[in-house]
Amino acid sequence: MSDVNTELITSSEVAVPRRRRRQRGMTTAEYAVGTVAAVSFGGVLIKILTDPSVQRLILDIILWILKTISGF
Repeated sequence: MSDVNTELITSSEVAVPRRRRRQRGMTTAEYAVGTVAAVSFGGVLIKILTDPSVQRLILDIILWILKTISGF
């Protein structure tokens, strides 16, 4: 027939060490926590930046910088 090896590989031959399996789960949890933190931070930024007084402050700062740079 052919020279192809048809032996079945047992689970002990391809087992991943326990420590490595746990780290994979922790990595997923860390990504989840990071995602929640990023979304929360984005929500706070949206709330702050849509406030009219904050928008006016940012505009005043930008205008002050432009006037300082241009000399007018």
